[in-house]
Amino acid sequence: MKFKFLEKLSEDLSELLDDKQEYNVIIEVDQGQNKKTFTAHSVVLRYRSSYFNKELINDDNNSNIKTITKPNITAQKFEIILKYIYGGIIDTENMDAKTLFELMIDANKLEFKELSEKLENHLIESKTSWLKTHLSFVYHSIFKHNTFLNLEKFCNDEIAKYPNVIFESAEFTSLHESALMSILKRDDLQMKESEIWDYVIKWGTAQNPVLPEKLEEWSDENFTNLKTTLQQCLPLIRYFHISNLGLMDKVKPYKKILDKQLWNDLIQHFIIPDRPVESIILPPRLILIQELPTRVNEPFSTIINEEHAAIISSWIDNRTTSYSFINNPYEFQLILRGSKDGFAPRTFWDICHEHANTIVVVKVEGTNEIIGGFNPLAWDKTKFGWIKTHESFIFSFKDGTIQNPILNRVSYEDHALLSTYYKDQYSPIFGCDEVIMQSIVSKFTQDKLNWCKSSINNSYEKYIRTNDEISVIYYEVFKVIKKSIKNLFMSQ
Repeated sequence: MKFKFLEKLSEDLSELLDDKQEYNVIIEVDQGQNKKTFTAHSVVLRYRSSYFNKELINDDNNSNIKTITKPNITAQKFEIILKYIYGGIIDTENMDAKTLFELMIDANKLEFKELSEKLENHLIESKTSWLKTHLSFVYHSIFKHNTFLNLEKFCNDEIAKYPNVIFESAEFTSLHESALMSILKRDDLQMKESEIWDYVIKWGTAQNPVLPEKLEEWSDENFTNLKTTLQQCLPLIRYFHISNLGLMDKVKPYKKILDKQLWNDLIQHFIIPDRPVESIILPPRLILIQELPTRVNEPFSTIINEEHAAIISSWIDNRTTSYSFINNPYEFQLILRGSKDGFAPRTFWDICHEHANTIVVVKVEGTNEIIGGFNPLAWDKTKFGWIKTHESFIFSFKDGTIQNPILNRVSYEDHALLSTYYKDQYSPIFGCDEVIMQSIVSKFTQDKLNWCKSSINNSYEKYIRTNDEISVIYYEVFKVIKKSIKNLFMSQ
């Protein structure tokens, strides 16, 4: 029988890392002016890391102490990795999703396959909301390394459902070719084939910035260059499922980048569809079409409407342009309504406990103004103290309309939200009193103790309101959830 004392071994090796007498390697982590040095032991580095083994073998320095410089990693993350090298432990409990993602990238660069794969799967299992919110950034990042296959599948599954996240992003034309190809291969990509063709042409022309702006000024060489750029992507277009109009208006102007046989087959197919062609006809994409839902006359909210919800959803996704109520990828699921559930602070904590990704909206007495806030984290009635997040925001629709709304994002993330002892008097508190709902008599509608600006040290970028005290007349909380494919198509 074998007895494994791995925990004790990990503890002893971790203590070795702090030994400043026997080290023979200095690792300099240099990121701008934040240079920091770490000490280590060559025997540990060589046997724990193929990357550092190569670095040490290639080091021509004959001195007893060898120096390695790593310029593209922060000291904080390298310290985490160094502790992993010695002790085999990574504590992710208090790490935000962005730090986890960056740590995964760094672990991959340093050839810690076991660690990078563990962090990759942890992100997919536990940080789904962050991945979806930052899908474009994540997608561009992973294809620079071409090793994160599970994340690639996760992203492709999302993009197949919601292609506009990538195709309408400002970074679309900088997408890696292999990333674009992986999207085009999807049979379930929810886009019209003519639209896919438009984006492929857009991507290809962006890779050839010297092409004339006007198509009629293109030379044969220009078309040849575009064809060469798109040679891997063109075979992935489902040409035979583009309408006659799309074929004439969109494909024909670029027919010189297609093989002559393919163009001739396309013309023949649309004139005599039953006659066989030489070109391969790819199957149509599986566009999901759902029946329209039964119309519900009751509005989903007594405070905001679908247009408000679309604007708030675009803020959640950090979009520069707003969603419309037609293409809003989120639905707002009511979990608390003051007029139905009551206006006592304790009601908020009892109903909203453990709910994450929530929107709180309030209508101010004597005005049409709507004030609210978004919390990406779960409310917890058992805890107290400051809640850290950089994804929260507060907002105001001054006169209740969607014109000129005020958005205010977190600037001091350590004090983004507050969970207090006094849950019989306070419900949501955003920042250092930027938005606070308080009632000594346990009924918001009977107190003018609710605040809408900071009088201390504001945690958000700017005030959303100049007045201090408000009285609440309506009050609702929604859980923001990503629409299923079915619901997304219903909304369209």
